[in-house]
Amino acid sequence: MPQLRFSEDIRPVSEFRANTAAFIEQVQSSARPILLTQHGRGAAVLLNVLEYERLVERAEVLEDIRIAEEQVARGEGIEHDEAKRQVLARLAR
Repeated sequence: MPQLRFSEDIRPVSEFRANTAAFIEQVQSSARPILLTQHGRGAAVLLNVLEYERLVERAEVLEDIRIAEEQVARGEGIEHDEAKRQVLARLAR
């Protein structure tokens, strides 16, 4: 995801309400998020759908890795040869 440009990408909610279509166009064309503020504090982030999907996918992969690391630490892993055998057996079905 492209880096936030503070001069362009931090905007008040009131401006978003008045120019919603322009904000959506900016997010779609730049692929940068827009940080919406309310009373001078961060309130919401507007993301383009593709960038949101990428973030969700990354989070899911990281969570899978975290779970796998915990399983290995508990001794629940299996040897490579056994994992390979199981995968090939499933593919043969």
